Amino acid sequence: MIKTAVVILNWNGRDFLGRFLPDVVRNTVSGDTEVIVADNGSDDDSVAWLSEHHPGLRVITMEKNFGYAGGYNRALRQIEAEFYILLNSDVSVEPGWADKLTTYMEMHPNVGACQPKIRSFENPQAFEYAGAAGGYIDRFGYPFCRGRIFDTVEDDHGQYDDTREIFWASGSCMAVRASAFDQCDGFDDSFFVHMEEIDLCWRMQNAGFMICYVPHAVVWHVGGGTLSYGSPTKIYYNFRNSLIMLAKNLPARHLRRTIFTRQLLDGLAAVVLLFREGRAAAAAVVRAHHHFRRQRTAIKTFRAMTPHPDMYHSPHTMLNNFLLFEYYIRGRKKFSDLRWH
Repeated sequence: MIKTAVVILNWNGRDFLGRFLPDVVRNTVSGDTEVIVADNGSDDDSVAWLSEHHPGLRVITMEKNFGYAGGYNRALRQIEAEFYILLNSDVSVEPGWADKLTTYMEMHPNVGACQPKIRSFENPQAFEYAGAAGGYIDRFGYPFCRGRIFDTVEDDHGQYDDTREIFWASGSCMAVRASAFDQCDGFDDSFFVHMEEIDLCWRMQNAGFMICYVPHAVVWHVGGGTLSYGSPTKIYYNFRNSLIMLAKNLPARHLRRTIFTRQLLDGLAAVVLLFREGRAAAAAVVRAHHHFRRQRTAIKTFRAMTPHPDMYHSPHTMLNNFLLFEYYIRGRKKFSDLRWH
């Protein structure tokens, strides 16, 4: 068994592999760290390109696209390592980045997952939308990051250079303790893509693990490489999976009120999307709620089989206020502007 497996889940990402994989291999591979590409049923020439240009690299091939959640679950079952680092194919890394993450986890055995500082590849002085300086969540399940709240992305001036506990680590680059991943049954396959890392991190915390941000490891992420941020498909999965995550993980006393409130808020969001993005975007929200209702039996089964302690709450990771109100009404656009109590 190796110490660290850096696993890149690829789906039709031949161009990204060509741009980023050589540097990932150069800055990562060592005696105890292996880079592995898990191909998620690509129908481009990704696998052939890997065979020609990186013949020594281990490639795990899957017969179809199982999404981020299902693809990683299937790939990681075939890998024996103490730590997994899940890395998007559109990420640039610096020398020593992986060792910084795993060393931190070795020194803190109660940490189930962590992420590095994630900057924008296209705008290197700025944080990247999907992860930035660590993920957080508000009481209604709206995720945000230090360095990014909704569409406001901050430049990195060293203001978030403290190592600290966070609520979720970004799936674009997250180090995971293999034993914690297995104990929590990995990702939820039904999510397919989006929000699955937040759901996993929530379940890890309920199991007693911490999630952390390690700023002295830095990567640069292109972002939106698979689905653009305004894609109706992305909107659908984000809205549907957010509801499923809340329904799975909220304690019973918060469940009905929170889900009802989210349904009202999502209805308003659909109206806004109708005018801003068009009918397809609004329809994606309606479809997400329809499919969420169809998941009720599976969610009830999960809740019946899983012990649910009180909602994981830390004044440092879960905002006890309503993020939309803080951002749009009170004008608190940056993480440092938020009031946590």
